[in-house]
Amino acid sequence: MTIIVTGAAGFIGSNIVKGLNERGITDIVAVDNLTRGDKFRNLVDCEIAHYLDKHEFIRQVREHTLPYDDIQAVFHDGACSDTMEHNGLYMMDNNYQYSLDLLDWCQDERIPYLYASSAAVYGKGEIFREERELEAPLNVYGYSKFLFDQVVRRRMEAGLTAQVVGFRYFNVYGRQEQHKGRMASVAFHHFNQYRENGYVNLFGANEGYADGGQTRDFVSVEDVVKVNLFFFDHPQQSGIFNLGTGKSQPFNDLAAATVNACRVAEGKPAMTLEELVKEELIRYIPFPDALKGKYQSFTEADITRLRAAGYEGRFLDVDEGVSRYVHWMLNHL
Repeated sequence: MTIIVTGAAGFIGSNIVKGLNERGITDIVAVDNLTRGDKFRNLVDCEIAHYLDKHEFIRQVREHTLPYDDIQAVFHDGACSDTMEHNGLYMMDNNYQYSLDLLDWCQDERIPYLYASSAAVYGKGEIFREERELEAPLNVYGYSKFLFDQVVRRRMEAGLTAQVVGFRYFNVYGRQEQHKGRMASVAFHHFNQYRENGYVNLFGANEGYADGGQTRDFVSVEDVVKVNLFFFDHPQQSGIFNLGTGKSQPFNDLAAATVNACRVAEGKPAMTLEELVKEELIRYIPFPDALKGKYQSFTEADITRLRAAGYEGRFLDVDEGVSRYVHWMLNHL
């Protein structure tokens, strides 16, 4: 039985491939665009059956000529995730139309389809629940995800021939994101700041939030893989689901977890946030004028629907997840 993973050399895609491997599944077709060739490193310790260029894959999907008769599922994590990309033509073709063509093909062939959506569909909202009236994306990236989710909703209402699951990822961090550059997680950037400078910077107070007090729902890629595989195991479940921990934590927590994990690795004791600030291991910079009024100071996934679908796994909090991630980076980067 063949499994297709798009974006397989990317952050979440490569972790899904690894998660499948850990189950003994290796009959995997890895789809990606290796124009940026350094992404191949994310697949070096993975076992796959075949690699297929994204453009060739799309051609075969549109022509219904993929040479596989026993596809068990498609994990679609291939997309442009750059929220600062302003080329709407590219974004809509790469994120919306690609996803739509793949949905059509999976429904025609009755293949389960698990795809990446995004919490960006909520824009600056303060309630993060999978309901249309709460969705108002702020950029074309968020709009590309939002529009495809609307198509999926209509298809579900009309009746599906196979499972379709969309995951609205919140702030995902973890191993194998180093190729993402400025779009890598805050945990990744904090790790590198501390290693290079001996301290990390956080935004100062803004909009009623104290220094470093802006909060996000930070979710480990380890948990993201577990949720994906839960729905893979339950093909009767379809829907669009938030994928976060359900608990918002301040950037102060993230910075402290990163610095302390590095300190412990250096044989030094962990310190409280107050001690880290006093020793200037965590520093605050003025909140940028360019971001005022455009910045999400709070996100927190409502995971009621995810729990109702039967997922009971415990999510790693920032201290646990970041500590594990820092340990991985110290040994791999």
